[in-house]
Amino acid sequence: MKSKFLHSNINVTDIDRSINFYGQALGLKETRRKRGKNFTIVFLGDGQTGHQLELTCLDEHGQPYDLGENESHIAFGVDDFGEAHALHSDMGCICYENHEMGIYFIEDPDGYWMEIIPPRPGENR
Repeated sequence: MKSKFLHSNINVTDIDRSINFYGQALGLKETRRKRGKNFTIVFLGDGQTGHQLELTCLDEHGQPYDLGENESHIAFGVDDFGEAHALHSDMGCICYENHEMGIYFIEDPDGYWMEIIPPRPGENR
């Protein structure tokens, strides 16, 4: 059996705010949308890979989600680490930096963490 990554899902409290955040912070764009009786699902893509981020917004869920200890995250590789860091600093969304490992994390409006990773030596993104 073979499997293939398709998407990762997070639940958000304000779909438009989240789409704007991921567009500004990571350049993700809406690829498709589904509206159900009590929910909206929006898929965001990077235009480079087939993996997508699925944002689910439940109409009746007005309070923030309990993210526990927030040890889970989604990682993004960037082609220009300095430019990404400057943008995220200006946005005020950097929540943790690990200088020893050369990475940092940004936090979205719902408290989810995204790891930002520079290119490895010789790697083109």
